[in-house]
Amino acid sequence: MHKKQIITAEKTPKAIGPYSAGVSTGHLVFTAGQLGIDPSTSKLVDGGIQPQTRQALTNLKAVLEAAGSSLEKVIKTTVFLKDIGEFGQMNEVYGTFFTENFPARSAIQVAALPLGASVEIEAIALLPDSNQD
Repeated sequence: MHKKQIITAEKTPKAIGPYSAGVSTGHLVFTAGQLGIDPSTSKLVDGGIQPQTRQALTNLKAVLEAAGSSLEKVIKTTVFLKDIGEFGQMNEVYGTFFTENFPARSAIQVAALPLGASVEIEAIALLPDSNQD
């Protein structure tokens, strides 16, 4: 039986609720949704969808690395957008983080995101001890 391990990442903003930055079990790590919050200020980065996407993915990378995984091991992401009309702008930045062997992805518009954010991104990734490399 696989145990649940809580992932904490010092290079990410503190949780704004009763949840963990990530949880691993077996050969997988599941991240919480990451917003475009600068960990040094605990505030959303200025500039809208592209800077927030860049910061959200930087935060996501930090959670994965704290778990012993990486962006290269991501098998699925979910992108929540406040405005689906900004999909193309988000996708430009997303494509600089995921450049080959792309993970599966869903992108959906939501009514609102915490702190008035434009984007939130979560992921499921393999852990390095997995035979799924």
